[in-house]
Amino acid sequence: MSLLKTNFDELISKVKQGREFTHASFEPIYYLIFPPTEIVAVKRQKKAWLSRLKSEGWNVHEFSIAEQIELLLSNVSPVIKKLWDVSDKKDPLNFEKINESITNTLIKEGAGLKEAFADYLLKVEQDKNALILVTDLEALHPYLRIGAIEAGLQGKFNVPTVFLYPGIRTGKTRLKFLGFYPEDGNYRSLHVGG
Repeated sequence: MSLLKTNFDELISKVKQGREFTHASFEPIYYLIFPPTEIVAVKRQKKAWLSRLKSEGWNVHEFSIAEQIELLLSNVSPVIKKLWDVSDKKDPLNFEKINESITNTLIKEGAGLKEAFADYLLKVEQDKNALILVTDLEALHPYLRIGAIEAGLQGKFNVPTVFLYPGIRTGKTRLKFLGFYPEDGNYRSLHVGG
């Protein structure tokens, strides 16, 4: 647990310093990277971290990926839900097709997860002391990775945004989501831990 605390302390320091001009992006995007085996420990620490960030003067706004996925899936049209039910009854073990349907819902142009996050960013940026904490990234598996969403929102991060990222750092900007996805170097963020 002490490594998580040390990394969180470093993260707070980096957020307070702000992004430097030497980074690939000027957007205030930060990743707290931790091994996937620590997902439960991070969830246990979240309440204390929220309190600490608040005591540091931030108004913390949490964006839960799991809650957003649940919301997007609950808003699927009844016609699509009926098609899903029929398809599921025909071939209930066809997980590839089920995952593809969910992925299509999450990346739907104009109404997917990226748009929900973009709307949230716009809403929160009205608060001059705001900090966004993005949680539950593991809920993206097996549908997509956060790097694709982050890349699609380039130029829209005006509020310090911290992603709690379960994965492994394989270089300065390269990460392996959940430790088993192929490494991805398309992150424009500052990484702590991993």
